[in-house]
Amino acid sequence: MKLVIQIPCYNEEKTLPLVLSTLPKKILGVSKIEVQIVDDGSTDRTVEVAKKYGCHIVTYVGNKGLGVAFKTGMEEALRRGADILVNTDADNQYPSSYIPALVAPVVNGTADIVIGDRQTGRVKHFGIVKKFFQWLGSAAVRNLSGTNVRDTVSGFRAYSKEAMMQLNVVSKFSYCIDTIIQAGKKGLAIKNVLITTNAPTRRSRLFKNMFQHMKKSGANLLRCYVMYEPFKTFLLMSAPFFGFGLFLYLRFLFRYIFISGAGMIQSLIVGTVSFIFAGLLFAIGILADLNALNRKLTEDILYFKRREAYGPSRIEVRNRE
Repeated sequence: MKLVIQIPCYNEEKTLPLVLSTLPKKILGVSKIEVQIVDDGSTDRTVEVAKKYGCHIVTYVGNKGLGVAFKTGMEEALRRGADILVNTDADNQYPSSYIPALVAPVVNGTADIVIGDRQTGRVKHFGIVKKFFQWLGSAAVRNLSGTNVRDTVSGFRAYSKEAMMQLNVVSKFSYCIDTIIQAGKKGLAIKNVLITTNAPTRRSRLFKNMFQHMKKSGANLLRCYVMYEPFKTFLLMSAPFFGFGLFLYLRFLFRYIFISGAGMIQSLIVGTVSFIFAGLLFAIGILADLNALNRKLTEDILYFKRREAYGPSRIEVRNRE
């Protein structure tokens, strides 16, 4: 069974040697371990450092973002015959000693995705406000995805070959929320593994501050949810307009029958406009739902194309036997 340990990098020459030097050389149930660096347009000596340690290097022109780096690396790992992909950060946030525990449920065939739970409520360098929003964001993702992931923005993860073939990353900012929602909707098995974190070596390059992170993550979360639950989304959006229009119509009828018998024509006008908005949103929901069905068919085609190109996972073959 082949494991690829993937490290997306953007100008990580200072911390990359520390990460590479601590990666495990042997893991129970894994016959081969390869290290893959995805160079996201680094302008320092990151690539030279990776070559020094004998890493396989995936590179492209320009800085395209973590989501693109992960997607490119995942496709390369499949092409190179990976049965398991572990993704970790180049800033040494995640202790490499946890990689065997991360991989074990995938090797045993009990999970498609394993996520390292940093136990953010106990991380010392996280402030109270950050801890609260980490908890709130993770709770929102769990609710929308129907999963039990406790640390939804943790980038320390293991993916089975089956998961890699089913997931389609569409976000440039980050793949973390995107893949959890997809996994929940596709019925992939997800497990959590408790981990600790190392002391920070630098500030995050994904976002300038917590509020920018919330803005980007929130937009990504909403987009992913609309993508997989379009009819429900637009139905909920149309409900307030329908309710407001209904209230105005009932108000008009009540006053017309029991009070004056005339007037309040503005209630009919505004109520009608509200009903029109509700109808338009409902119609958009139906069209979006039909589009979602087409997207699902496209994803199924991509999945079978990948199976045809890369074959079933060894875990799947072993379970069949």
